[in-house]
Amino acid sequence: MKGVDGSIRAKLVEKTLNDMDLDSYRNIRANNLSGGNKRKLSVAMAIIGNPPLIFLDEPSTGVDPQAKRFMWNIVSKISTQRKKSSVIITTHSMDEAEALSTKIGIMVEGKFKCFGSSQHIKDKFGTGYEMEIKIKTLSETETKEMLASCGFQNTRELNRDQSLKILKHFDNADLI
Repeated sequence: MKGVDGSIRAKLVEKTLNDMDLDSYRNIRANNLSGGNKRKLSVAMAIIGNPPLIFLDEPSTGVDPQAKRFMWNIVSKISTQRKKSSVIITTHSMDEAEALSTKIGIMVEGKFKCFGSSQHIKDKFGTGYEMEIKIKTLSETETKEMLASCGFQNTRELNRDQSLKILKHFDNADLI
């Protein structure tokens, strides 16, 4: 199994099950595990044998915050404390990338757009705006009155042209 000597295999599997907090699931088939435990099992299988390079595809996606933190700690230990493997992670989470990576590459439509440290990427590409938007929810009466003022009585849905007409009516044409 992955180049691990047979004499230490059982001990290594035991240690990995303990490290990944999977010991109580040892007799449960993988397809019956929860999503988070399936992810843990996948990482456990990837790290067996200390391969020089480990690829992890979104290792903490879809798990609760506690499980996410646990997974981040495991991945961090793999690359920093054990120093036997380099880890390449794919993620949509910039928080995860910053927490676990020394270098970050950003791909758009399958092509690298930038590569570097988190700070380098923020300095070079982070010049933008952060907005907080509060949206007022209209009551049914207010919605009907607004639609009527634009000439849309008894309308349940709007198409694009009708929506544009309403934006123009309320002097919000710049939102088009």
